[in-house]
Amino acid sequence: VQLQASGGGSVQAGGSLRLSCAASGPIYGIDSMDWHREAPGKQRESVAKIGDTIDYADFVKGRFTISRDNTKNVVYLEMNSLNPEDTAVYFCTVKYRLYGRRGWYDAWGQGTLVTVSS
Repeated sequence: VQLQASGGGSVQAGGSLRLSCAASGPIYGIDSMDWHREAPGKQRESVAKIGDTIDYADFVKGRFTISRDNTKNVVYLEMNSLNPEDTAVYFCTVKYRLYGRRGWYDAWGQGTLVTVSS
C-alpha cells in the first residue's frame, strides 16, 4: 500500500492550502486516515484524524478541515488562516486491512512541505 501526498507549497500568513493524499494498493478496508506534521527541530505531531469520528489538534481547530473520499481512498486537509507556526512537512497515514489477511496495518506517505511566510 502506498500513499501519495500532494498540495504542499509556499503561502503567506493568512493564506490557504489544500492537501490531498491518495492510498493505493490491495486495500480491503480503511479504518482511519490521518494527517501529522513535523516542523523543523520539533517532534512529529498529530494534526487531524478521520475515521468513525473526526478529531483535531487544538492548534488547528477552527482553521483546518479534514475530509475523506471513501470511493477513492483519498483524504484531504483544507488549511485556512495559515500562520508561520504551521510550517512543516505534512504526512498522511492510513490504517487499513488487506484482502485475505487478518489484522490492521499502517502506512505513511512521503510528506509534503508547507511553508508559511510572515
